[in-house]
Amino acid sequence: MSLLPPYVRRDLLRVVLLLIGAVTVLTGLVQLCAPGPVLRLLSADSPGIGRHLFATVGMFMIVVGGLLVQALLSPAPPWYVLLWTGLQKFGAFALVGIGVVRDLFGAIALLVAFFDLATALLCWLMARRLWHAGTHA
Repeated sequence: MSLLPPYVRRDLLRVVLLLIGAVTVLTGLVQLCAPGPVLRLLSADSPGIGRHLFATVGMFMIVVGGLLVQALLSPAPPWYVLLWTGLQKFGAFALVGIGVVRDLFGAIALLVAFFDLATALLCWLMARRLWHAGTHA
């Protein structure tokens, strides 16, 4: 027995994005509650303002991840949710990458950046599929 509706279970891309959305919520929650340890894991300095801003980013991750999960659990997810989630993930990829280039984060942060890039591409693939399926009306 699965907790997921059949229209979700039959769609591998939807299941993968649903898992990514759930992971985004969980990692955002960890980042919100414990920004200092997460910043140390990314080899970044963590003065007070840095931890506060990092926690704020965690709050936004919870919101975007939750929106993605809720949209993907509906029978006809709005394509624009996937478009905007992909844009958020691409922005995260770009800004974390810039942070590595500027020595604000360690090289391990590139794993996060490229995961966000892959997620952006999957979101846009799903958005395109939903658009062509006619859910854009």
